[in-house]
Amino acid sequence: MNKSFVRAALATLAIVAGFVFLTRSSTALVAAPSTVPAPAVDNALAAAPGQEMAVFAGGCFWGIQAVFQHVKGVKSAVSGYAGGTVASPSYEEVSTGMTGHAESVRVIFDPSKVTYGQLLRVFFSVAHDPTQLNRQGPDVGTQYRSEIFYTSDAQKRIAAAYIDQLGKAKVFSRPIVTKLEPAAAFNVAESYHQNYATLHPDDMYIRFNDAPKVENLKKELSQLYKPEISAWQ
Repeated sequence: MNKSFVRAALATLAIVAGFVFLTRSSTALVAAPSTVPAPAVDNALAAAPGQEMAVFAGGCFWGIQAVFQHVKGVKSAVSGYAGGTVASPSYEEVSTGMTGHAESVRVIFDPSKVTYGQLLRVFFSVAHDPTQLNRQGPDVGTQYRSEIFYTSDAQKRIAAAYIDQLGKAKVFSRPIVTKLEPAAAFNVAESYHQNYATLHPDDMYIRFNDAPKVENLKKELSQLYKPEISAWQ
């Protein structure tokens, strides 16, 4: 069955039934984005333009991609699959939860314009809820887990320190469950998943789950927001 139809149906049922938690669009119910501090441990902005890769998983990749496409310094954000054991998996295979993959987004950014720590702040404050175990809102399963796939020792150090910082400060009302693992193979998702939020703004799932995340980025972290979207290639 079409993924968009199923998710739209779930969002509609949630509204009718009054289950607000199913249409949760940001971490606002756990911690307001404005209360999530910047990382105490981070790299300084690079002296010259360059390119670095980061990989994040936090529920449906439609919303994660949409958020990072609007972050200053991000050159591209691509939806795909990471963390699994099956080579070149399809969406249908990943959706079974048996391949070990998580719906993820590969972010290519210029470290002279945005730091890895700033990307982490976006990830934890507006992109998803890091306290939900193996789910995000209406999407349930290990493929929707919260995970950071680090691509360097520096990223591992910064991410681990930030998770510890947020935990000790009790920024969230529940424990952070975000996993931290080294990046391995990243499989680009099917073309119909790319730019989905931008191309389908009237999709009920997008309207209730993902569009508010971009609005929160614009409102709560305006210094990092850009109106145009980055490429997905």
